[in-house]
Amino acid sequence: MNTRRSRLAAAVATAALASIALAGCSGAAGADSAAPAADPSSLVLALVPSQDQANLVDTAKPLTDMLTEKLGIPVSGVVSKDYQAAVEAMGAGQAQIGFLPSLQLWQANDRYGASVVLQTERNGNITYPGQFMTNNPDKYCETPVVERDGMSFCNGADALQGPAGLDSISKIAGAKVAVLGPGSPAGYIYPMLALKEAGVDIDSGFQKVPVTANDASVLAVYNGDAEVGFSFWDARTLVKKDKSDVGQKVVVFGLTNEIPNDGVAVSKDLSPELQQKISTALADYSATDEGSAALKAVYSITKLAPADPSSLDVVARAAQQLGLQ
Repeated sequence: MNTRRSRLAAAVATAALASIALAGCSGAAGADSAAPAADPSSLVLALVPSQDQANLVDTAKPLTDMLTEKLGIPVSGVVSKDYQAAVEAMGAGQAQIGFLPSLQLWQANDRYGASVVLQTERNGNITYPGQFMTNNPDKYCETPVVERDGMSFCNGADALQGPAGLDSISKIAGAKVAVLGPGSPAGYIYPMLALKEAGVDIDSGFQKVPVTANDASVLAVYNGDAEVGFSFWDARTLVKKDKSDVGQKVVVFGLTNEIPNDGVAVSKDLSPELQQKISTALADYSATDEGSAALKAVYSITKLAPADPSSLDVVARAAQQLGLQ
């Protein structure tokens, strides 16, 4: 991949390394130039706070337990402060495995030489759209609201594949909008790019309500803290257990272009043999009922398949159009 440096790389790296707090991580050991360093005696799996940040490490425990057993090396999970922090942790040797969104997979490879080994499938799909959702369908819905599997949609968004409903997003101007951090493809990059292309001033044209995770964006709209929210499709399911009427109160009225799925990166500092063992263990685990259930609980993943790193270029280009790359 071509090397593109973020204009904010230095500031992000400093903040990320200060905040991720990966206690007990094994850093990259110094190596003699004539011989590679030995693989570490323990591994850290970095998770991004896509949902339910407080409990994500516990949710991922079956996954880290499986890796510990298959690799014969203790594997612990940590949740980074934000998406970018997970990338910087891999670059600094604070994490050796990362479950990362598509942009961060690209960055981990481009900046730090990490191997992108697996990408996720969700119900057979290898891409997904970001969604625009609202608690004010009278304003944003140009077609009647329809319901599908207990969830409400309008403007053709019930097709479940983007783009859809983008003619209505210019109405966001002046509204309060729940927005994830700039590292999130579905919670920031793709919806912001769609708004920019629709002629909305993405710097000052609406009031941003910062949220840290996709479920928090849904809840901001559900609770009325924001009129519109961005998230991956369909993040409403993340809160349905606690908010049974979320599918009626929060209506999806637009979908972005399709985004490459997230996946798994492993540090270049690991031997090829260990990288392969990690990849094989995760892929094999995802093919079992137990593994599929565990991965679905972590990130709604139904399967892990061999990665196509070149497919990630499109999200890097999208970030570049927003000045983020």
